[in-house]
Amino acid sequence: MPTSIVRVKVKPNSRASSLAQLPDGTWLAQVKAPAIEGKANKELIGLVAEHFRCAKAAVSIKSGGSGRLKVLKIERG
Repeated sequence: MPTSIVRVKVKPNSRASSLAQLPDGTWLAQVKAPAIEGKANKELIGLVAEHFRCAKAAVSIKSGGSGRLKVLKIERG
């Protein structure tokens, strides 16, 4: 099962949810959810899973769970 590691900068409380790759290779995720009680992280995982066409269970936060810059692990199979 191939695994991808991606760096994501998260902007909570955005007007619309979106995921876009920046020129330096990191991703910018704008999520509607506020950054409280893990709501933004849950929405981020759903957004990434939808973009990479995998299950939500295949996406996990390796580091940066409480910060804006996160490292995600995506297992595709």
